[in-house]
Parts: sequence; structure tokens; C-alpha cells
Amino acid sequence: MIDLIEKEKKIRLNRNHSEGDRQLIGTGGYVSPNEHLLDDVLIAVTLKKPILLKGPTGAGKTKLAETVSQIFSQPVQSINCSVDLDAEALIGFKTIVLKDGLNSIEFVEGPVIEAMKKGHILYIDEINMAKSETLPILHSVLDYRRMLTNPFTGEVIKAHPDFSVIAAINEGYIGTTPMNEALKNRFVSFSIPYISGELLEKLWEDLYPYAPKELHTLMLNLADDLMEQVKQGLLSEEAASIRSLQHAMELSQFIEPLRAITYAIAEKLEDEQEKKLVLELASSWMR
Repeated sequence: MIDLIEKEKKIRLNRNHSEGDRQLIGTGGYVSPNEHLLDDVLIAVTLKKPILLKGPTGAGKTKLAETVSQIFSQPVQSINCSVDLDAEALIGFKTIVLKDGLNSIEFVEGPVIEAMKKGHILYIDEINMAKSETLPILHSVLDYRRMLTNPFTGEVIKAHPDFSVIAAINEGYIGTTPMNEALKNRFVSFSIPYISGELLEKLWEDLYPYAPKELHTLMLNLADDLMEQVKQGLLSEEAASIRSLQHAMELSQFIEPLRAITYAIAEKLEDEQEKKLVLELASSWMR
């Protein structure tokens, strides 16, 4: 398995990317919650499978995509989905430009076409936020054809050999809708959980090596408590977001920790009882 990944890395590294492209390469840093997840995602990418990352906000889905980018030295084109996303945001648009004193119409390529032509990773964030009528334009891009007929120009684009697609969803969140089955079936799907325990402790040591030890202990204990309350159904998943805990840790190095936890975690929750529970859990580790 590792030999297959290493072979693919060498193949992609031997293909040329411009210096501008290299600036789009992710920084890596994803910590896998088990021994298989990251390698399995890399295998799927190597096999040209579109990847769907499912998990709560702050679990590291974007960081995982950046890590795939870093491992394969492959630039990323990102799309942030919303109800306003349309074909032009995906494919591109026509515009009038002035050349030699004359007006002419040119087509400005969007992230889908640019990624397909240059062999980039196309990262589609919160794909289940987009309107269902917008995404079918990607069906031929995501299946065995790996091609697209530009509806604005008629050009047929066949994907570069390195072209990859990684999409991410937060299931059950406000504003999201179930993915169309025809679209979902084109992906290989991976669940991305929050990390905890020794993995989270190692991440904290790497990110905050100079922070006070008692601050490390506070945040790691709080992380365990929040995760346990989520499992028991007393807190929503977003309360245990690793991203939010990082915000709290960073703020706590300059302001009182309970205030930092209030701003970074509690105040983002809608339910007043959940806010109160988070602050009670945090306070219990400060006595």
C-alpha cells in the first residue's frame, strides 16, 4: 500500500507545476485519529477516486485536504459552497475586455476548469450547502469520464492525470440539505472524527510548545469533558470542535482562560444550557 502511494508521489512530482501553482500547495499537519485513515484517503486519491469527507466542524477536514496537497505537492483550488453558488462560480464566466481599442469577449476560467486543466486538487467545502440544481454539472467530472463540456463555450475539457476532487460536508447542520444520491454515489466516503487522548495531547505539544503546562492540562481535560458530554447527548458536536479549542488556547495565553473559553466555545452555541454546561466544565478544572 505504501509503495503505491510513494510511486504516485514520484509521478506527480515529476510533472511540472508553475511557481504560481506551488504557492497554492497546502501546509499539511493533519493528525489521523487512527492508523488507517490518512493512508486510506491517499490510496483513494492515488486511484483517482473523488473523496467525500464527512464530519463535524473543526474536525480537520480542510486540514486533511491540505495534507493530501502537501504530500503529493499538488496545488488546491477551493470552492466554498452556499445557496448562492451557481454554474459561473464553478465553471467560469464570460466578460468583455478591451484589447487594442476594441471590445472583445473572453472567458474567465473558474476553479473547476482550472483544476482540471492544471492537475490541481479541487476542494469543495460544505458541498451539501449548495443548491441541488447546481451540482449535476459536475457529474461527468466525478465519474469515470473525468471530463466536462463547458456550457458557456462548448469546449470539452478532459482532466489532467493528476486532477483530484475532495469534498467536505457537515451533516445535519442548519442550511445543509441531504446530498443527491446520484452525486453521493460518485464519491468514496470517509468519516472524520475529532481527535482526542494522546493524539490531541501530541498536537497540543506541537502547536503550543511554549505555553504554560497548566494551560495545556486545562484545555486537554476540557476537551475530554466536552467529548464525553457530546457522546451523552448533552452537548452538540460543535462544542467539542478542535478548532474552537485551539482558539481558546491561543486566547488564553493573553487573557483569563475562562473568558477565552467563553469567547471561543460557549458563545458560539445557540442553547443557553449548553453554554452554561461548557463554562461549568471549564470552571471545574480551575479550582
